[in-house]
Amino acid sequence: MFRSKLKTIFLSISVTILAASLISYPQESLDASIRGLNMWWEIVFPSLLPFFIVSEMLIGFGVVKFIGVLLEPLMRPLFKVPGVGGFVWAMGMASGFPSGAKFTARLRQEGHLTQIEAERLVSFTNSSNPLFIFGAVSVGFFYNPHLGVILALAHYLGNICVGLIMRFYGNESPDEISKKNKKFKIHSALSALHQTRLKDNRPIGKLLGDAVNSSIQTLLMVGGFIILFSVINKLLYHLHITATLAKSVEVLLSSISFPEMLSIPFISGLFEITLGSQLTSQVLDATLLQKAMITSFILAFSGFSVQAQVASILAQTDIRFKPFFIARILQGIFASLFALILWKPVYLRFNSQEQPSNALPVGFFEDGSWADHFYHKMIEVGPIITIFSLLVYVLILFSRLKKQQ
Repeated sequence: MFRSKLKTIFLSISVTILAASLISYPQESLDASIRGLNMWWEIVFPSLLPFFIVSEMLIGFGVVKFIGVLLEPLMRPLFKVPGVGGFVWAMGMASGFPSGAKFTARLRQEGHLTQIEAERLVSFTNSSNPLFIFGAVSVGFFYNPHLGVILALAHYLGNICVGLIMRFYGNESPDEISKKNKKFKIHSALSALHQTRLKDNRPIGKLLGDAVNSSIQTLLMVGGFIILFSVINKLLYHLHITATLAKSVEVLLSSISFPEMLSIPFISGLFEITLGSQLTSQVLDATLLQKAMITSFILAFSGFSVQAQVASILAQTDIRFKPFFIARILQGIFASLFALILWKPVYLRFNSQEQPSNALPVGFFEDGSWADHFYHKMIEVGPIITIFSLLVYVLILFSRLKKQQ
């Protein structure tokens, strides 16, 4: 009871301070809010919406169940999750935060995952997408496309390590034990696809409308969190709270011979990955390796902004948030270590004057390349896609309200 009262007092004081800060720093709050809105408006909404809609339709048509039966012999031994986890993992890497949580929660609601399996799955299927790592961070902030190779490898290898560790989380249910020795059978997969489609039984028009409706609702929530944490991060800086927290980080950084100037970018990155990555790239006293390790941790930890989005999505189910949070710390440590381990054999090797014939063609991500062009094109056409999608969403809501009358 005492802890509950203490929590209430803490939350009340925090919200009061936030409200007072908004009044005290109106211009700074407005600028931060516009920055968060632009990020959602131009990049997040148009890039995530197609993935969300397609995934909802794939689930409804039974394709995910089909994929799950096929991938069961791979995902079960490695990560102790059903084969459908392979779909979530792939979509999470392709589309970025918070897709993994969205798809995991959806499959949990459909009954494809147990609570423990969902908590294992969500812990390693939330990641930054390659476009953000290469386009925004490597080229946009560091002006170094070669760095994207290290950041991406460290990020996704860290994800795999977290998945392998989380397989030991929780006890096996009788259902898991019964599925452990299941063999690959194509006719079983086709049967599962057909049965899932029959069970859903929604017309294609209704399924598409539900997919658009659910996806846009989730993205509106995501946009709200992005704007909110952009403002909070700015206010914490002006209230000198970021600098105060950075003092404690300076001790840790000094112990591993990192410049103290990285402390404020690190703290900022704990709240919001974009700002943290940008500030890290601007530190002149640090070596590129040190900045790569800090950025790798920030990307893997994913920031309280993304974590709040995930917590909001998971709150709609019985999936607990605590395992996800612990997994983010583990992935941050793994990603930083991988950045250090791979620095000489990967970055220095690819960045040397005489590149071997088997070197990764990072030129695909350099200025003027297709990836760089796609990223900037997304900024141009993103708002148009967002407006059109929101209009479709309003029309769907209006038509459904009209039918209910």
